Amino acid sequence: MGLNAYFAYTVVGKNGSGPVPYNVALTAIFIEGFIFFALALLGMRQWLARIIPRCIKLATSVGIGLFLTLIGLTYAEGIGLVVGGTSVPIALAGCEKQYLGEDGQCPDGVKMRNPSMWIGIFCGGVFTAMLLMYRVKGAIIAGILLVSVISWPRTTPVTYFPYTDLGNANFDFFKKVVDFHPIQNVLNVQRWDVSTYSGQFGLALITFLYVDILDCTGTLYSMARYANLVDPVTQDFEGSTMAYMVDSLTISIGSVMGTPPVTAFVESGAGIGEGGKTGLTAISTGLCFFISIFFAPIFASIPPWATGCVLVLVGSMMVQAVTDINWKYLGDSLPAFVTIAIMPFSYSIADGLIAGVCLYILINTLVWIIEKASGGRIVPPNKDLKEPWTWRTEGGIMPPWMGRLASGKKDFWRANHSGSVSEAEGVAVNVDGKTSGSENDTAAATGRSEKTV
Repeated sequence: MGLNAYFAYTVVGKNGSGPVPYNVALTAIFIEGFIFFALALLGMRQWLARIIPRCIKLATSVGIGLFLTLIGLTYAEGIGLVVGGTSVPIALAGCEKQYLGEDGQCPDGVKMRNPSMWIGIFCGGVFTAMLLMYRVKGAIIAGILLVSVISWPRTTPVTYFPYTDLGNANFDFFKKVVDFHPIQNVLNVQRWDVSTYSGQFGLALITFLYVDILDCTGTLYSMARYANLVDPVTQDFEGSTMAYMVDSLTISIGSVMGTPPVTAFVESGAGIGEGGKTGLTAISTGLCFFISIFFAPIFASIPPWATGCVLVLVGSMMVQAVTDINWKYLGDSLPAFVTIAIMPFSYSIADGLIAGVCLYILINTLVWIIEKASGGRIVPPNKDLKEPWTWRTEGGIMPPWMGRLASGKKDFWRANHSGSVSEAEGVAVNVDGKTSGSENDTAAATGRSEKTV
């Protein structure tokens, strides 16, 4: 949502009051998508993802888990258990929205008395958690549907359609069940003459570029790790080139449709939590999104307290990676902790990554300078516990297909099962054709073949 907010409130501005018009901002997004595509095609995005220190990658998974948890606890997208205000940045809430004071806080007498919140906690949270404990398929969707069905009748205190102007309008839309709005004034609205806004256009383009790189990199890696698909040797996941390329193209296609950058969302963790790990899951999700276009009145009427606890549950699963962070060496643990903290509190994955990476570089560069200047006499006592890092990743910078093309292979786009490059996205192999490192560990960690969809 950070990019959406930046697009709407900073670049375009409320009612078009920003420095760049709507159609010029969409042009920046269109160009940005193709820059992404080139970087992904040449393997630069994958290389960037691999050189991020391991402690930061693990912290990204944890930070996203806490980010999801915070989203699930808010009023806008969750059960309304916490709220931000003017006097304190965040506080316990749980009251109905009409009781929120001028400072954004709930008065003490009405805290934790919102019936919708309790329905979300018990029916959407505890009920779903019990189903997950017994590994019931469809546990997450069952919890969402249960809360939604309870919240749709208008005569209950937890109704999503109260007898107000907004509630009446929402209920009239809900009763349509099936509806479709034609696309008007959206397709091909880009404005290519950007000379008048060259400075602001360039700033918007660069901002969209780096935020998208960090957002997508952090999200895709965390989702792949959550699904146990990250190769321990290359710190990459199978099909990463195609994943980054598709993500890049959807950015440009989305801009043609009039939308801000389209990218991978952290809510994908809910699907992985249900066991989805292959392309079949993505296809099924895409079909459901297509169907939802026509059944928008139904899907738009799912209350936020129906999905809030689901996000909390998924967040609890993702923070398990915190145990794998190297807490024994401050040069690894402090940047990891800052990454974890900044992501939820800044409401941005990219900001958390930037903070963690910059702190990692600063601390470890200073340690290196002091060590070199002292001739190796002044070093942290436990530096031997530091996790190794190098920019020379397994498989190199370029993607495997470029190596096959350079060697003259006509079917360079196909995976090569024997040769100098493993097809798990560039894992180096030795002369015996075995992957470098522990073969058993790699096989156990990846648990997949080149034919995995």
